[in-house]
Amino acid sequence: MDSKIIKIFLFLLIIFSNQNLFAVEFIGKFNQGSFILGKTNPKAKVKIDNKDVMVTNEGYFAFGIGRDRKNDITIRIIKDKKKEIIIKKVFKRKYKIQRIDGLPEKKVTPPKEVYERIKRENKLIGEARSIESDLTFFTKKFINPLDKAIVTGVYGSQRILNGKPKWPHYGIDFAAKEGTNIKAMLDGTATMVEPDLFYTGGTLIFDHGHGISTLYMHMKDIYVKKGQKVKQGEVIGTVGSTGRSTGPHLDIRLNWFDVRLDPSTVLDLN
Repeated sequence: MDSKIIKIFLFLLIIFSNQNLFAVEFIGKFNQGSFILGKTNPKAKVKIDNKDVMVTNEGYFAFGIGRDRKNDITIRIIKDKKKEIIIKKVFKRKYKIQRIDGLPEKKVTPPKEVYERIKRENKLIGEARSIESDLTFFTKKFINPLDKAIVTGVYGSQRILNGKPKWPHYGIDFAAKEGTNIKAMLDGTATMVEPDLFYTGGTLIFDHGHGISTLYMHMKDIYVKKGQKVKQGEVIGTVGSTGRSTGPHLDIRLNWFDVRLDPSTVLDLN
């Protein structure tokens, strides 16, 4: 056989021998805002971009895609000095933009006297979202927090008030009567319980493991304490209109550490 052909054959053999080294599965669409559940060899190490992520004893791992992410995601699976690199394209989404002009300034920008309070409260939220526990509840299916609720606000939408772009909406709003029971979407541990935050009023954060957390906001009553473990479907409080709210509703959020995800990617809202 010609030596040149042999070299080409050996080169191709090396390339293909390094492909599909590990069985890797993904649940979720690689769209902006999506929650992704992965599964691989339980003894493998996983990197998402340059971040090490935990792997459960069953091989599950989780990550998320930010609202405005444009570049591809690089997933590295490493075991026994062998490495597989998977590149996933991120698909863009279109978000609803609403412009409102002629509003009183106090409706657009909070007064200076509350800046320190807002900064302090944002730090508390950030600390709760940064927890990386070995809980594995995130591998289970989420349930809706309210029965027969109407969605009035969606993830990714943004308002431009008096020409000033405000923060995009990173959750889902459900319209419901004040006092309506709120259920835990997933088993978890309460990592933040605050009855009166400036923006979000009565606020709960639950840790579900591996950096996955959920938030419940504008609550009237809160029935759990910090550190308490809850079961999926357990009543954790009631709908309110606390914080910067114009009426009774529940705003929920989903995070992978500080990456804000679309809750609709884990819920059945149909």
